[in-house]
Amino acid sequence: MSIRIGILGYGNLGRGVESAIAHNEDMELVGVFTRRNPENVKVRTAGVKVLEASELEHMQDQIDVLVLCGGSATDLPVQTPKYAADYNVVDSFDTHARIPEHFADVDAAAKKGGKIGIISCGWDPGMFSLNRLYANCILPEGQDYTFWGKGVSQGHSDAVRRIEGVKDARQYTIPVPEALDAVRSGKNPELTTRQKHTRECFVVAKEGADLAKIEEEIKTMPNYFADYDTTVHFISEEEMKRDHSGLPHGGCVIRTGVTGMDNEHKHVIEYSLKLDSNPEFTGSVIVAYARAAYRMSKEGMSGCKTVFDIAPAYLSSRSAEDLRAHLL
Repeated sequence: MSIRIGILGYGNLGRGVESAIAHNEDMELVGVFTRRNPENVKVRTAGVKVLEASELEHMQDQIDVLVLCGGSATDLPVQTPKYAADYNVVDSFDTHARIPEHFADVDAAAKKGGKIGIISCGWDPGMFSLNRLYANCILPEGQDYTFWGKGVSQGHSDAVRRIEGVKDARQYTIPVPEALDAVRSGKNPELTTRQKHTRECFVVAKEGADLAKIEEEIKTMPNYFADYDTTVHFISEEEMKRDHSGLPHGGCVIRTGVTGMDNEHKHVIEYSLKLDSNPEFTGSVIVAYARAAYRMSKEGMSGCKTVFDIAPAYLSSRSAEDLRAHLL
């Protein structure tokens, strides 16, 4: 029997989740839910209905896992606790500083409803988080470094688009080459947030908008831009479509550490990603964790979980015997 998936929100991430479901034979997309007019939303999966978000009030028996594809700035802090009371849910909440409070809100709702809520699924937080944890366990004496980009950050772009006067925006995160080289060479530099990355924003402003005010709001936005050297470019819609229509991203997690009774041996652990489509890769991670949510719920678990709490076998459609025989 297929795992029945619902998608709330049909932007870049929602379309990425839809694509990922099509690559997993044990899953089926049963509905896309939107706050827009459903007649204006066209999905690519044949036979799938687009419904108003309000329909989720009475569809609990038709959906095994609801995937929440809203933004982390304002959507998910409200949506995930709300729907975790009635559905097994998965989200990609990526505001690192607010994960503890988001976890607490979702945990309370999910436990009350007897459901599973998996938060912060993607590649960072998500795959990068796991690799940071593994590397810390293996090399307890060492230092962590995370570099993102060059690529388009969906969360940061969404945050800019929500500023008054902004019609469209893309935000690129760019590693500082000298910092990355110093880490890979084993120099163990002490790096501030500002020394590791720069941010570059391309913004299409609405007619008559206050450009100086928009730029100031971007550069002073806490949790997103305030701690970085940020450059803002105002461009036309035509330039945005021509030069910034793709959504590439990537990055790496590095831990440097030592072993030996006298710390005589140095080691570097690096996990890297080069992504042609950030939302499609993120959607693929989310769908794997949707399978985990379904299985954990079937086993009677409830409450909020993160990637740290979930055994890898829950992510795979293959049997434990098959995994041992071919991947171990």
